[in-house]
Amino acid sequence: MKIAVTGNIGSGKSVFSSFAENNGFIVLKADDISKEILNKDSEVREEIIKAFGKQSFINNKPDIKFLAQKVFSDPVSLNKIESILHPRVIKSINDTIKSLESEKKIVFVESALIYEADMEKMFDYVVLIISERNNRLQRKLNSGISEEDFNKRESNQIPEDEKRKRADFIFANDGSIDDLHSKFNLLLITLGVR
Repeated sequence: MKIAVTGNIGSGKSVFSSFAENNGFIVLKADDISKEILNKDSEVREEIIKAFGKQSFINNKPDIKFLAQKVFSDPVSLNKIESILHPRVIKSINDTIKSLESEKKIVFVESALIYEADMEKMFDYVVLIISERNNRLQRKLNSGISEEDFNKRESNQIPEDEKRKRADFIFANDGSIDDLHSKFNLLLITLGVR
């Protein structure tokens, strides 16, 4: 069973996914996979430098701050970097899921861009974590992201209302962490896992 966990910036999808990890489930994190590809794939490095210039990398390491400033303020640049990274991230997720099929009955995949990257068909279920915008913004401000960066990133995501129409499960995260944890347990019961 392949379960995607998604939600717009600051929704709490990482916290929800951590409950799966703490329960012994495999959780593949699209962000981590993307960063690893950016760090280790020389072909990707060449394509990124060609698209965004040599300052994209410092000492062979991606300059994440520079790239974020470039791509989140310009839809064309965002499309460019996504066209380089998304196919590789999707392939990595698919390959990892295939390699786990014989030993793991359930794999979770955490990604903000399930719908944006047109990945929903890869999964048996998509879990959408939603939250009031002010709560999402406050979480991100607390983690050190500026309101301007929050707004830029949010503007590149499909609106929550659209995602609600497409998700299999929708859990609101506007209460306590215990409240969200109980919703994770409800998911497992609904899926017949617990």
